[in-house]
This record gives sequence, structure tokens and C-alpha cells, in this order.
Amino acid sequence: MKPVEMARTASSHTSEAAKMIVVTGAAGFIGANLVKALNAKGITRVIAVDDLTQGDRFRNLVDCDIEDYLDKDEFLAALERGAFDGALSALLHQGACSDTTESNGRYMMQNNYRYSRRLLDFCLAQGTPFIYASSAAIYGAHNAFRESPECEGPLNVYGYSKHLFDQFVRRELARFTSQVVGLRYFNVYGPREQHKGRMASVAFHFFNQYRASGRVRLFEGSDGYADGEQRRDFVAVDDVVKVNLFFLENHLKSGIYNCGTGAAQSFNEVAVAAINAARKAQGVAPLTLAAMQAQGLIEYIAFPQDLKGKYQSYTQADLTALRAAGYQAPFLTVEQGVGRYCEALAAAG
Repeated sequence: MKPVEMARTASSHTSEAAKMIVVTGAAGFIGANLVKALNAKGITRVIAVDDLTQGDRFRNLVDCDIEDYLDKDEFLAALERGAFDGALSALLHQGACSDTTESNGRYMMQNNYRYSRRLLDFCLAQGTPFIYASSAAIYGAHNAFRESPECEGPLNVYGYSKHLFDQFVRRELARFTSQVVGLRYFNVYGPREQHKGRMASVAFHFFNQYRASGRVRLFEGSDGYADGEQRRDFVAVDDVVKVNLFFLENHLKSGIYNCGTGAAQSFNEVAVAAINAARKAQGVAPLTLAAMQAQGLIEYIAFPQDLKGKYQSYTQADLTALRAAGYQAPFLTVEQGVGRYCEALAAAG
């Protein structure tokens, strides 16, 4: 059965419980982890939507159970024809260009803003819950991270594309009659990010640098921070998935929420966790930061000229709104999450 026929059949005689969930960006990092988590809950009627021009991303879905795969453009065309009318129980929108160094504004706005507007319009017309990926890049160089306009000021076109969509949602939220949730992801790390290249997490890069060369490279001090002491809110993808599922299961809750741990930690701390996980796999004792520095396991390199004025040296999610919405689960620390992740990378070889 063709995807369009399948969707029409689903909309004509399936119960609400049997409707499908669409995950866009499903072969990507967070999207694939969401699909896997849905499967763990017994949900297999999942439509995976993505652009597999970068073909090796298929590996992220190999161990997932999905109803069908649709190319992004094919999916949009099917929406226009009404193929999915009445067929969806939710749309989890993770698809976007997430390269913060991308300079093609036209491409960025088409992929991140216009695409999101089209999907939101569909969901509002259908009364379908819409949960989408926003970004902490919206905050730019601010040092307060509340979901509020005075804290926002993106430093690149990626952040602006997310900011513009969040502005639209915030402006129109009061008139929406179905769930709309934006999650501002902070620095996410974890399994299924291997395809991201330079945009993979620092945890992934630090682990691989250490395994390849016996040392890790961090930026020298910037913006008043000492070497490697720039601080970010590093959040495990496991926790990001849990926040998504919380809102998926609470359809009456809408709004824009930070999705981070609420605790900034340094790049040095990430490096220590990654190196010690690799050392554990080698059967050798862990080291302190000072010992790693003394032994040359951590090297500090000049801060890149092209990142000056475009780099967030500090981020820390304000979780007030998320906690008020009812999400009370704890978040993994860098020591817990990065350590566990890098141990898994070591075990996988």
C-alpha cells in the first residue's frame, strides 16, 4: 500500500488510539532517539520523515520499528493533498538544519522557519498536538535564560530562524485550540549523533580525540573565562526524550520551555568525564583535571577568529517554566551522562 493510501485508510476507520505519530528529522540525532523511545512504549505506528541525502543516517533507524518512511518533500506534498487528514495523533517536529555555522540564510529560513510554519498550520487545522525543537541559540550572548523576549538575541542565522518561529508561536499561542509546545534544547549529547560531523557534541569529539591521539583539545579562555572554563548547559539526549514524551502524554499543556539541566558545567568537566570513560575501558585509573593538564592529556588551542562574537561562552537553562508545567524528573549531570555515554562508545569500539 502506498503511503498516501495508507494514511487515507487510517483516517477513515482507525480509532484515536490507533492513529499514527509523525516524527520529522527521524533519521537524525534527537529524532531517532525519539522513535526508539516511542517503540519502547509499544508505539510502532510511526511515520519517519527525513531527507536521506546523507545516506549513512539510515543507521539511526535500523533498530527502530516504524510504519513507513517518507522523504520530507514527499511528506509535504501528501499534507497538501490531504493524505494525512484525521490520521495523526501527534507530530514531533525535529527536522531542521542545525549547523550553527551555516551562512546561507535563505536555506536556513526555508528549512527551519517556513517548513515549521507549514507543519504547524496543518496541526492547528487538524487539532493535532505539535511538539517542536527550538534552541538555546535564541538567547545569544545574554546571561539570563528565561523564555522571555528580553533574554533573547541570536548571534547567527540558525538562532534567528528558531527565534522567528518561536516569536510567531508566542504571539499566536492564546488562539491555538490544540497543543503546541516548543522545546529550547541546550547542548545535547548522546547516542545516534555520529553522522553530525563537526556539529556532533563535544562529548563525542573529546572521546574520539582521546582515543585517536591520547589528548583532547579545548579552546583557550574567552569572554573572561579561563582555559576550558567556558560553561554550557550540557543535557543528555535521554533527558531530552523524556521531556518530549512528558508533553506528548499531557496534551493540555502548551508553551515554550527550556530543555536543559538547569546547571552549567565547564568544557573541562566534559573532557574529564570523556577521558576517564576511555581510561576505564582501557583498565586504567581515572585522573583529576590537574593531573590531565600536567600530563598533557588536555591541550588548549587558540580561540577561532570566525567564532568571535558568535559564540555562547555561558548557557544555563532556567527551568522555572518547565517545572511549573509539571515536569519534575531530575536531569543527568555531565559526570553521570557523559561518563555513561562515553563508556557505551568505548564498548561499541
